Amino acid sequence: MNAIVRHRTAHAALLGGCAALATLAMPACSASPPLPARATSAAHLSDVVRSNVERTDYAGSAACVPCHADVSAAWERSPMHRMTRDVGGVRGVEVCAPFDGTTWHFKDDAVVLEKRGNDRFVRLAPAAGAGTTYRVTRVIGGRTREDFAGVEVGGHGEEMVLPVSYLIGARTLRYKGYSVMVHERSTVRAGPIWSRTCIFCHNTVPEMDRLLGALAGPGAPGYQGEQVDRWLPVERRAPVRVTDPGSFAIAANDEIARLGGVAVRGDDPKTVARHALDVVRAGFDGDALLEVGIGCESCHGGAREHTRNPRVHPSFAPVAAWLEATPPASPALPPGLVLKPASASAPAPAINRVCARCHQVLFSRYPFTWEGGRRDTMPGGSHINSGEGRDFLLGGCAAAMACTTCHDPHGGAQEEKLRALATPEGNAICTACHEGLADRDWLKKHSHHDPSGAGGSCVACHMPRKNMGLAGTLTRYHRIGSPTDAARVLGDRPLECALCHADKSVGSLVDAMESWWSVKYPRQRLEELYGSLGANAMRATLERGKPHERAVAIATLGEARDRSAAPLIAKELVGEYPLVREWAKRALASINGRCDVDLAADDATIARAAAACGASIPDAPAAPPRSPSRDEDPED
Repeated sequence: MNAIVRHRTAHAALLGGCAALATLAMPACSASPPLPARATSAAHLSDVVRSNVERTDYAGSAACVPCHADVSAAWERSPMHRMTRDVGGVRGVEVCAPFDGTTWHFKDDAVVLEKRGNDRFVRLAPAAGAGTTYRVTRVIGGRTREDFAGVEVGGHGEEMVLPVSYLIGARTLRYKGYSVMVHERSTVRAGPIWSRTCIFCHNTVPEMDRLLGALAGPGAPGYQGEQVDRWLPVERRAPVRVTDPGSFAIAANDEIARLGGVAVRGDDPKTVARHALDVVRAGFDGDALLEVGIGCESCHGGAREHTRNPRVHPSFAPVAAWLEATPPASPALPPGLVLKPASASAPAPAINRVCARCHQVLFSRYPFTWEGGRRDTMPGGSHINSGEGRDFLLGGCAAAMACTTCHDPHGGAQEEKLRALATPEGNAICTACHEGLADRDWLKKHSHHDPSGAGGSCVACHMPRKNMGLAGTLTRYHRIGSPTDAARVLGDRPLECALCHADKSVGSLVDAMESWWSVKYPRQRLEELYGSLGANAMRATLERGKPHERAVAIATLGEARDRSAAPLIAKELVGEYPLVREWAKRALASINGRCDVDLAADDATIARAAAACGASIPDAPAAPPRSPSRDEDPED
């Protein structure tokens, strides 16, 4: 069944239009094979599926089409559904990257993109040693960039993540991995193995395989199916536990056998889960997928019961006869807040945790978070794209509002709609619960800004633009809170008010905050952060901040076209992190009209070229680049 679904879905994507819909509609609900005995009895007595995590619980996206044709058609075209595309020898698959002999140089190495017939190849030509050619098997992404996986020509190894990305908006190539905070590389090389890093979040897999780490308990090795709870404070977690060890052992051994592993003896849940986890880490590959790309059941859970009987509804929460999943506790509400009841069939916390399965920034080795914390010891918000789901769970609205309140999960990015939400027009979403703020006078008193202006937008202050987006612009921080929160004022740079008021000093911003709201901040701590209360908050961040904080200052000063900041920004062209270097180059291009520095060159060459961007770099070369071990490569 899974192979049939994959084939029909891929074929439909090639046909397009009505032909695609007709092809997808072929397997009707009744075409699903019968459920195993332990999942069929009395299903008609329940209005929610009784099992949605095991491999046999899944029907495939094609089974959804007969009843949900419009949604399925939109989903078929969406970037998230097309997150992974099989391209090996397939004709007509859309690929934006120029596989036309284009050569990209990285320091002294070269990467060549070629096409022969229906096959695409990435050829690595290092300055030292023999070159290697990989046949591209999969394209990953497609909204802002494309990454590639491939197998070595003439080899018998694994599918490898290839060391080049294509940035669709900029129409340029870049080293793979540089969209997160990794250190500068010294040479191009393929890796890591695709099936051990990218496969879970970019495709449809049994939810049971994601749960194994949580069921194995503390001390289990990290892996790509890691549950978001590990990165949340205890009070925000939704723990899972095995309630029927014998049934869990049967289910686990079924999956172990499917992946070519040896069955585990006994039924101790932690032992079974740990063994199954080891098998999944080693044996889960492309042949084990339920679907290539993100299918309907990636979010809605295994829905085979639903396809057989539409009165049995899918569940966003994991469900199995052997599993107990505890809903997260609702946080204490502020005085006067009117909380609207969530839908019983789709409560907001369950939806948000579905999104956070992938949007949690797995495998990041960068230690710092917002709020002055460290990722390994203190939950805090992420600074880059793909952490939005986890960040939202840390914030103040996750109990009442779902990610889908603002984002259409079945369509595209809807940039125009999202821009409107960041204006006073979008306040209606917030005032559904915060009813008093629907009144203009009350909103003015609350915000101390013109209710009809930019400062009258709830999102402007409570979801500030301070995260590094994949498209090269600042995106909104999804940990909903207040710019007056002590953790943000005393842990973050820059002060969030400075994101709109970049010309203000630290002291003037803090004085205004204290006069408008019932807050008080220790001046000594602010002086430690910024050097002086009289310092400009944004420039002081650029001079004294952590790398992710400096990136925000660079972007903000670049948008303001602040020429006086160019020398400070130029220093980041040879900084520790390639991602921050890119932000510096874009900012200098905005300030000076252009900046033609080649960031794939060595640091000395970059430093010499910086003068063309309107600034020189004194004593340029930074620390030499390093080649980290293979397990340091992030999933970005």
